[in-house]
Amino acid sequence: MRPTPRPIPQTMHGVLLIGHGGLDKLDYRTDLAVPKPGAGEVLIRVHAAGVNNTDINTRTGWYSKAVTGASGDEGGTGEAEDASWSGTPLQLPRIQGADCCGTIVAVGEGVDEARVGERVIVASMQASLGDGGAFDLGTFGSERDGAFAQYCIAIAVETHAVDTDLSDIELGAIPCAFSTAEGMLQRAGVTGADRIFVTGASGGVGMAAVQQARLRGARIVAQASGSKAAAVREAGADDVVDRDADLLTHPGAQSIDVVVDVVAGPEFATSIALLKRGGRYVTAGAIAGPMVELDVRDLYLKDLSLFGSTFQPPSVFAAIVEYVNSGRLRPLVSKTYPLSEIRAAQDAFMAKTYPGKIVLLPPADDA
Repeated sequence: MRPTPRPIPQTMHGVLLIGHGGLDKLDYRTDLAVPKPGAGEVLIRVHAAGVNNTDINTRTGWYSKAVTGASGDEGGTGEAEDASWSGTPLQLPRIQGADCCGTIVAVGEGVDEARVGERVIVASMQASLGDGGAFDLGTFGSERDGAFAQYCIAIAVETHAVDTDLSDIELGAIPCAFSTAEGMLQRAGVTGADRIFVTGASGGVGMAAVQQARLRGARIVAQASGSKAAAVREAGADDVVDRDADLLTHPGAQSIDVVVDVVAGPEFATSIALLKRGGRYVTAGAIAGPMVELDVRDLYLKDLSLFGSTFQPPSVFAAIVEYVNSGRLRPLVSKTYPLSEIRAAQDAFMAKTYPGKIVLLPPADDA
């Protein structure tokens, strides 16, 4: 039986992104108006919201073509017009937060009132926010306000009920990282017959890719620092190689079917060299830097396929919801912070202090 909904307050705590730049651009407020759901929308009481690279990259303006350094590098972009992931100016101030776990507390016109009380997660990448063109979409917490607040508005069809023993904290770690990983695996067509190599495997997306590749039955070689190797093995990797190791001398080098990469940077050429003939490379990030070197002879002489992965068809988040409801996913959350300590949380995230995910917790309404 669902609990009786509490009265919805007029104001809430939340974090405004007031510009592109450093942590000082995150303004924690206690007087923000609680939004009201419009037609086709729901109002969610946020219970937990994970920290992701996309939140930080948007804040710092890393997506601007003027930036060539590692993820989180501000690069002096200031208010660059192409500083958002889509390349169009971000509407500021903005409440970020691509991950959301919460409870629906109100619905807008056209949404079944029976949804009030549902425990939900929200798709991070939403075709509903696009203009209907091929590969067009928007991001929760970028093109519209997200989950770094006590309450948020979401499109009803992008808001999915879950029935699971996972905690709110664990659910708050899932949407962005796990859908990014699932999108890459679907785009590259990973199956149980593949031997895959996962870079950055101790991070949120990398560890999700390991778990979801294991569900497919693939053989997994993962890259992570020695201090985080045990966590990556626990997630399902068959073998973990140190990120400082010479990968090309590793047993099985140049016999990889698929490289699942969120690192890029100086190691991109090595990732390509690991692939066997007919291999596939897929990426959804570049935390070590977006500028890479490619020997085109490797590309065509080995008949390689290279995939970028941002757009997510409906099959991606549908798979995430099914994995959650069937009990087949359990994210590693290493640290939680109160939402008011978002600057410390993002600082720890950028320092790669912890394996897995960091999650923010909004205060209770009466806090």
